[in-house]
Amino acid sequence: MSTFQSSTYQPVIGLEIHAQLQTDSKIFASDAVRFGREANTLISPISLGHPGTLPFLNKKAVEYAIKMGIALGSQICAWQYFDRKNYFYPDLPKGYQITQDKTPICQGGQIKVKLKSEEKYISFHHIHLEEDAGKSLHEGDNPYSFIDYNRAGTALIEMVTDPTLHSSEEAFALVSEIRKLVRYLGICDGNMEEGSLRADVNISLRPQGTTQLGTKVEIKNMNSIRNIQRAIEYECVRQAGLLDAGESVIQETRTFDAHTGKTSSMRVKETMNDYRYFPEPDLAPLNISQDWINEIKATMPLLPWEQEQELIDQYGLPTYDAHFLADTKEMALFFKETASYSKSYKAVSNWLMGPVKSHLNERLLHIQDLEISPQNLAEIVDLVEQGIITHNLAAHQLFPLCLIETGKSPKQLVEEQGWGLSNDNDELVQFVQDVINAFPDKVNEYHKGKKGLVALFIGEVMKRSKGKADPKLVNQLVQEALSK
Repeated sequence: MSTFQSSTYQPVIGLEIHAQLQTDSKIFASDAVRFGREANTLISPISLGHPGTLPFLNKKAVEYAIKMGIALGSQICAWQYFDRKNYFYPDLPKGYQITQDKTPICQGGQIKVKLKSEEKYISFHHIHLEEDAGKSLHEGDNPYSFIDYNRAGTALIEMVTDPTLHSSEEAFALVSEIRKLVRYLGICDGNMEEGSLRADVNISLRPQGTTQLGTKVEIKNMNSIRNIQRAIEYECVRQAGLLDAGESVIQETRTFDAHTGKTSSMRVKETMNDYRYFPEPDLAPLNISQDWINEIKATMPLLPWEQEQELIDQYGLPTYDAHFLADTKEMALFFKETASYSKSYKAVSNWLMGPVKSHLNERLLHIQDLEISPQNLAEIVDLVEQGIITHNLAAHQLFPLCLIETGKSPKQLVEEQGWGLSNDNDELVQFVQDVINAFPDKVNEYHKGKKGLVALFIGEVMKRSKGKADPKLVNQLVQEALSK
């Protein structure tokens, strides 16, 4: 996708990325957290904000927020309290949201993203804990909205970047890395289509070469990385058009229509004073000890960039392979387990990036859904590496058969199908001679300098051997026959 280019204006972009935490219950109530359940079945007087009810803090939500802070290198605040953010909205039943304003749980931090032409560290201002609101549902032409409170009170972390992004490419890369990271940490499933990871985007333009920020516009509730990029591109063009015409950009909240690719105004932006923040009186201040932080650090998994480096250092993989395999924790772990059965590490990587990935993509599966085990995949790799079968036969016949005959080992299937490579020289010599006799014109062209035709002869011999001949031996015999 093209990136907004202007010799007049520089975009300044900040993101507020919301991640629903994978706790079993809500942040201030014992209601279960489950996606896709019947509307208004995961609720209680606390999540509905009934008078006289009191919130109680979910410790696991705090732990998950600390994990994210550790991963980003943030400072974990030892003492903090929650605040009430007051505003009315139909899916916020209490009339206020419990959040953190003055004392966010994590301050600072950064993450590295890979762009087309460079790598860049993007900094965070803070991360705070809060509760999610419910969900308004709109059905067809019905003039009424329906409210589902199941999501109300779900634990969230909001990750607020500094306004240091300057392109839609950077925003795309950042949200991609954050989604990968929360999945590695196991604190959020990262499913943007379900709303468990979403972002608000703040965009302003300023004259090139200046440092003063322009008037920002916020685009709310973006739940697609691709649409975040599209919305930024549209908004940069829209704001540039206003400024070029001598008009002012209004500070407002806008929404993005994925069908039209355009943003439209929702409301004029509220100021901080409109929210009337004050300390939440029903929750005690929170003290986080260094001992607890150290305990959490001890349980941290390898982070994506650490996983990538380990694949390079311990398995000798190229950077490209390591980056591909480390894209998901599950793929990296599958590689490692397969590599515990086969020492042909690069070949294992090639299989995962090639036939295995193609199979998963075609069937919309994840690596954890693969029908064959790491041990059996390693056996397929070794059958090829040991010269027992060709890679072509393994990829197009053995691998698909293994996906069906899951109770049999690859070796057993090779024996049953008679796929072992044939090194019978007499038989292969006859195949070579038959092919040369069948293509006299091609032999003449070869002798006149078209040396690339050797591939044709080798392919024809492989067909006659039904893929069972050793390609290296066939190549040798063809070369010898053509040199006579």
